[in-house]
Amino acid sequence: MSCPFTPAFRETLSGLCRDFPRIVHAGEGLKRAAVAITLVEADDGSGESAFLLTRRAAQMRAHAGQWALPGGRCDPGETLEAAALRELEEELGLTLPAADILGVLDDYPTRSGYAVTPVVAWLDDARALAPNPLEVASAHRFRLDQMLRDDAVVFETIPESPRPVIRLRLGDHHIHAPTAALVYQFRELVAGRVTRVADLEQPVFAWR
Repeated sequence: MSCPFTPAFRETLSGLCRDFPRIVHAGEGLKRAAVAITLVEADDGSGESAFLLTRRAAQMRAHAGQWALPGGRCDPGETLEAAALRELEEELGLTLPAADILGVLDDYPTRSGYAVTPVVAWLDDARALAPNPLEVASAHRFRLDQMLRDDAVVFETIPESPRPVIRLRLGDHHIHAPTAALVYQFRELVAGRVTRVADLEQPVFAWR
């Protein structure tokens, strides 16, 4: 399946996000956080759509060096959309207007006590991309069509939990939940499916 970085594909994604029956995890003592699934043009000349993913800086207090979507905890009174756009600017130097938000997917409850909400956005021009070295070691573009491959998703079992652990294989990179769960739900939406991910487990090293 091709995912061209075109206005027509943006409109298709916008419709899928608009019709998505979102599940909210509230009233469970979870702290609110938002991340941005930001669609940009792939950097390989293919004309395909890609999404931005970062490697967290080594000096970060939590989850240093792990793969992550740009994002973080919501400030008091801040909407999920505003938090995702703020974090995108703070981490990658990218400023997007609210009009470029396509939609919001399910909350994902993490082992560390957060309800993480993915906010899907479209960025026509990513030339301003400038990772903040205090938070981001590197930024990467992963193509959507490659994410849709059957071999891109792996489910594993671990003795510590009855829930399946999800892992995404994007090229030579392995990405785990919570990031993998959020990206997987978006992958399923691109394919025209509504798939819930709250029951997908994180690897033990990401539980804290």
